[in-house]
Amino acid sequence: MVTTRQSKIAQDKQIYQFKVTLENIKPPIWRRFQVASNISLGKLHAVLQVVMGWTNSHLHQFIINGKYYGMADEEFDMDIADEDEKILNQIVRVEGAKFVYEYDFGDSWTHKLVLEKILPLEIGVRYPHCITGKRACPPEDCGGCFGYYGLLEIIKNPKHEEYKETLGWLGGKFDSEAFSLKDVNSDLNELG
Repeated sequence: MVTTRQSKIAQDKQIYQFKVTLENIKPPIWRRFQVASNISLGKLHAVLQVVMGWTNSHLHQFIINGKYYGMADEEFDMDIADEDEKILNQIVRVEGAKFVYEYDFGDSWTHKLVLEKILPLEIGVRYPHCITGKRACPPEDCGGCFGYYGLLEIIKNPKHEEYKETLGWLGGKFDSEAFSLKDVNSDLNELG
């Protein structure tokens, strides 16, 4: 049974549905997911790490309307706003809005985010959650897009001189087509 208070909360909260696509990779690696519109960009970073399959081992930043948002760090002389102090719906407000999330400045994994829909909160649904997606995230530290394509070529050819070494580095196997919606949502539930 939905209480009056829950109904009021549902009216006040909106849900953002995003599609995130890893740029410069063919066939595309992408996810569709939903989050509360009032989360911080820092929390959105955590959600993106989970839905894409990254390990949160590198620096990152958001580029929204020409402004940079990321982790506050006095050691870097950069004009970057603290992502934990910026609320998503104060910066991104309309369906169709697009922005960039860059992860691992060395490998430079650039993600394009598109706000596909602004929806009402659905009572009984746990947010954030992933709706669908395609293909596995590239392994961390594989050398960006070109390194990833090279890795895929190596593991397709058991006669390649780097085949065994590469499989060992990957932990024995890597399926570029793998994607488990169940595993992603289980990990999102642990985010809280």
